[in-house]
Amino acid sequence: MLKDETKLRKSGKIVEISLIILLITVTSSAKVSYVDPFIGTGGHGHTFPGATQPFGMVQLSPDTDTEGWDWCSGYHYSDSSIIGFSHTHLSGTGIGDYGDILFMPTTGEIQLKPGSKENPENGYRSAFDHKNESAHPGYYSVELKDYNIGVKLTTSKRAGFHQYKFPKSKKSNIILDLFHGIQDKPIESHINVVNEREIEGYRHSRGWAEHTFYFVAKISIEPENISVVKNNKILKDKSKISGKNTKAFLQFATEKDQKVKVKVGISPVSIEGARENLDKEIPGWNFKKIKTEAEERWAKTLSKIDYQSGINQSKEKFYTALYHSMISPNLFEDVDNNYLGHDEKIHKAKDFKYYTVFSLWDTFRAKHPLLNLISPGREEGMIKTMLKQYEQGGYLPVWELAGEETNTMIGYHSIPLIADAYLKGNRNFDVDKAYNAMKKSAMRDKFGLESYKKFGYIPSHKDIESVSKTLEYAYDDWCIAKMANILGKKDDYKKFIKRGQYYKNVFDKQTKFMRGKNRGKWTENFDPKSVTGEFTEANSWQYSFFAPQDVKGLMELYGGREKFEKKIDSLFNVSSEVTGNIQRDITGLIGQYAHGNEPSHHMAYLYSFVNKEYKTQEIVRKIMDEQYTTKVDGLAGNEDCGQMSSWYVFSALGFYPVTPGKNYYVLGSPVVKHARINLENGKTVKISATNNSSKNKYIKEIYVNGQPYKKPYITHNKLTNGADIKFIMTDKPVNTWFEKNELVNKSQINEKLTPTPYFDYETTVFKDEQKIALDCIDPDANIYYTLDETTPDRDSRKYTEPFTIRTDRKVKARAFSEDNFPSKTVSVYFQEVNFKAEIELNTDYSPQYPADGKNTLINNVLGGSHYNAGWQGYYGNNVNAVVDLKKKRDINKISIRFLQDIGSWIFMPTKVKFLISDNKENFNKIGVVKNTIPAKKKGTIIDTFSVDINKKARYIKVIGYNRKECPNWHVGSGEKAWIFTDEIIVE
Repeated sequence: MLKDETKLRKSGKIVEISLIILLITVTSSAKVSYVDPFIGTGGHGHTFPGATQPFGMVQLSPDTDTEGWDWCSGYHYSDSSIIGFSHTHLSGTGIGDYGDILFMPTTGEIQLKPGSKENPENGYRSAFDHKNESAHPGYYSVELKDYNIGVKLTTSKRAGFHQYKFPKSKKSNIILDLFHGIQDKPIESHINVVNEREIEGYRHSRGWAEHTFYFVAKISIEPENISVVKNNKILKDKSKISGKNTKAFLQFATEKDQKVKVKVGISPVSIEGARENLDKEIPGWNFKKIKTEAEERWAKTLSKIDYQSGINQSKEKFYTALYHSMISPNLFEDVDNNYLGHDEKIHKAKDFKYYTVFSLWDTFRAKHPLLNLISPGREEGMIKTMLKQYEQGGYLPVWELAGEETNTMIGYHSIPLIADAYLKGNRNFDVDKAYNAMKKSAMRDKFGLESYKKFGYIPSHKDIESVSKTLEYAYDDWCIAKMANILGKKDDYKKFIKRGQYYKNVFDKQTKFMRGKNRGKWTENFDPKSVTGEFTEANSWQYSFFAPQDVKGLMELYGGREKFEKKIDSLFNVSSEVTGNIQRDITGLIGQYAHGNEPSHHMAYLYSFVNKEYKTQEIVRKIMDEQYTTKVDGLAGNEDCGQMSSWYVFSALGFYPVTPGKNYYVLGSPVVKHARINLENGKTVKISATNNSSKNKYIKEIYVNGQPYKKPYITHNKLTNGADIKFIMTDKPVNTWFEKNELVNKSQINEKLTPTPYFDYETTVFKDEQKIALDCIDPDANIYYTLDETTPDRDSRKYTEPFTIRTDRKVKARAFSEDNFPSKTVSVYFQEVNFKAEIELNTDYSPQYPADGKNTLINNVLGGSHYNAGWQGYYGNNVNAVVDLKKKRDINKISIRFLQDIGSWIFMPTKVKFLISDNKENFNKIGVVKNTIPAKKKGTIIDTFSVDINKKARYIKVIGYNRKECPNWHVGSGEKAWIFTDEIIVE
């Protein structure tokens, strides 16, 4: 070896090798320097700036506030004071939680409570200046002005490392607060002073999820005093304490610039696990060493992609986006591989890493496809985690947090994550178990699935967010069909390929929008820009393009390629006005396209399916330029655990996974000039863009591996086999380099389903007779119907024109087309009444919650268990209705039902007044019923307000009094309150 080295030195090659090694080290370190963790901490990004490792268990970061939507991560850049530094945080979510195990250094008299932002002197809290705050991957520092303390933070995977530089003080303090959390509440906490330099314990809390983190903290020097605190009272017994509100503090006499270090191991399993995590990962007191290791791990992770040059500050944007995409999911196992399962038992991960924080409604779109491309081994571990959660909890995760399923958001989007990996060749997991788990999620009878399976869509009176759920379930079901086909499960394939087309059942051919159905007919007062309970964090504009599994089928619904293109044009050019329900997530608007929320993320690439790739290039560049910046508010909306950033990573490289589960990526407009993806299999993907600039956003030519390339997409296999992609860019649209219709023909379902027919009628309650019409969005379909409870078939009555019924009937209808699967059966029950009352509404109901329209309160149909299931909403208005019984009648009792759901800003009326009249002019009050349901009572509550009268009258007036505004203690304080009602009952 020495001889070889001598020869190299003499030849000069050793210098060259050294320079190469130095260059690699510098380049890797540079990647860390390009990351700015403060991007997204302003605006509505909801990110945190503190120290963490890639997918690490610990996120050691400052907390500036614990309440409010923009403090879901515990930190917002608009603040100027800090409460302390806790060890767990969520990145970019729309709900807050975590903030466990908070430490805060102070000086002076000990404070036992955190001060408020308005009155910081009333507790421990310190002002700070952003100019004295810095952060990069694996490191955070700040100066606490009020205490003259310098704080530096770094982490290992499972432990946090604090370094405090104190001033000269006889009373330097470190406070440990287990009562503190971010929008969660402690259930039980425990502190045990093991010795003068070690404290252990746990925090068990309930917020978005119920979780426990155990900890062991070690201090670098022995304090002069350690005290434990319960309910803000210092206890004489200084060793051990339990309760909801527990704290401890350490006091020192420090010299100027004296450093005190604290290292904290955490564990979801046990105190012993936390201690082993700490001892194995941070065995000594060398802060610089741990910081360097964290930086090196980030440098290695970020080196998955070498982004060598780009435009528009894109290095900073790119590497910050890549950084954010690698924060979560988070490790949830100890160094000994023990983890807390969904069955609340301790298990050991044998051949994989166990994770938590699966924000799947967001991350199935781009985050997990990105990991499947650049870190398939880690993605494999996440899939194995999900299968363990299925084993131990019964189902695949929906939105899993800290070992608990929250069931937040919609769909069963573990399925596309698994299918995307499997269909792209990442199959090192139990495929049979995965497939059975996928089927089990799809066959449940919860979350609207019972109706979805029965009707082929979810009626809006049956469940909330009915349109969005129908669309996303259909996509997930298509993913199951794809796997079923490969696995040779023919019957399953047939079942789920039908379900994969249920998106057609909520498409209205008249308005050309996805739209809700209520009792077989389209819901009233439709406005595509209105946010209603039929959509998830969106309106119809933002969901009417979601059928990525069958873009050709979707295009046909719109009337073909040209009409579909015009519809996409309208999406980006229509007014950005959003009406209806207040929805903070709808941000980053370009027309009605909302980049700040996930349902829109694939839409810019749809132009490529209509042979207008240049329009995709234009709008993708516009989004990258306008919706991502290097400022603190540089994200258009919630970062959502890496989805917002993963969209940018893909798009900056020049391609995007429009349909996870398909083996290709749609080409866009790269902002790279040179980049290289370093794949785990040892292959590389080299990307270059000649003549690339802000002006030159259009693709003139493409070469792949030296050959001209004419397709508007690139396959996963072509990338993973190693590829050299060269874009030639120009400043003018080019529409000739690709093969026409190549892409849309790859996105179609060949086994067609006939859409479910729909009804048109006045009301389900009638006197004498009711006229009924039927229709189907397929013009070639034949509709058959029955009136005798039987299921329609081709031998049933064929619908040719509107028909009339004159007695109670359940009308069932079904559509058939040649060579297509027949539709599901839809049914509506019509009821004849002895007299048909009429109603006059003196106040307006909200158009986004119309239920059955004007006649909702007298249609003899009660609402369901959710406010969007047949209930009529009044926003800031009273309910003031007059019922005309058509003649004087004996009345024994009058009732009206209301629903409360304070999480949705819906309260009971403060009181209900009942009046009667013979002439509709002079009403006599017969009773006032006051509300008895506490305004703070959570959950869905239904209550009936009634009066007994035993009188004759023709007209009945009922007034339900809205409290007008949400109370001061409510998150919507000062905003208008809702009241929801479903029926006035006259006996």
